[in-house]
Amino acid sequence: MEALRTPDEIRDVNTRYHDVAAAGYDAKWGIDFGEVGQSQVLGKIRKLLGDELHDGYGRGLEIGAGTGYFSLNLLQAGVLEQATCTDISPGMVATLADNARRLGLEVKAARADAESLPFADASFDLVLGHAVLHHLPDLPRAFTELHRVLRPGGRIVFAGEPSRIGDRLATVPKRAAALLAPAWRALLRLPPATAPGANDAGAEDHALEDRVDIHAFAPGDLSELARRAGFVAVQVRGEELLANWFGWLNRGLETTANATEIPYLWTSYAYHGYLLLQRLDKRFLEPYLPPAIFYNLLLTARKAQ
Repeated sequence: MEALRTPDEIRDVNTRYHDVAAAGYDAKWGIDFGEVGQSQVLGKIRKLLGDELHDGYGRGLEIGAGTGYFSLNLLQAGVLEQATCTDISPGMVATLADNARRLGLEVKAARADAESLPFADASFDLVLGHAVLHHLPDLPRAFTELHRVLRPGGRIVFAGEPSRIGDRLATVPKRAAALLAPAWRALLRLPPATAPGANDAGAEDHALEDRVDIHAFAPGDLSELARRAGFVAVQVRGEELLANWFGWLNRGLETTANATEIPYLWTSYAYHGYLLLQRLDKRFLEPYLPPAIFYNLLLTARKAQ
């Protein structure tokens, strides 16, 4: 497949893919807006902010908000008083707005490019994102925008960014899943999956999934981007190793079957196993191993007073 050459091509592919993915995104990635979802989001942010999280934040801006996983859970948990959520994909913005209405939450949701934010200087107390930076074609410009819209003393928090080494390590369970999938389907008596969008006009856009991830990072990459934009107190941590391998193996198997036909017992095993390994990673690996080997990187930094 031909590589993307220009920032406009990257933005176009991300918009098209996420538009068609929006409707089934929460189900595909197991996104939850209940107690489990709030615990997951708070756990990620607490690793970076510690006790500061208890004080909460007034005005929050999430970039690349998708269906609202971070902001909607933070609103429900009382960490944010107000949330503005942006995404380059109109489909994602619409799904996020629907989720907010269903949860009874008031959110400002709008389509916006992270590299050209339509907000005044010093508008927000917290700027955050989950699994978004690796989609952006012009990261220095994006970090400059994040710094501009943040009030003095405010923070940025980003989670779910793939590390360079962790991304390479993740190819092992992905390849294993491809080899094991026929036997797995036979064991569970599952037919092969119908390709997403195969029977509709969005088939081509569904096929863009492998092209939307532009970057994988070394921890120093994220630190340098933040410092060059003017941020201080920069911190990068690693997250998920065992849980990542387990998750990619199971997700690789599951994508070869139709989601609605996968037995509940398998889904429950995969879900609870992932949560257990997350806890093991957090307690025994994340405090002691270098951030670079984990699949996910977490970043926080502050705008000087």
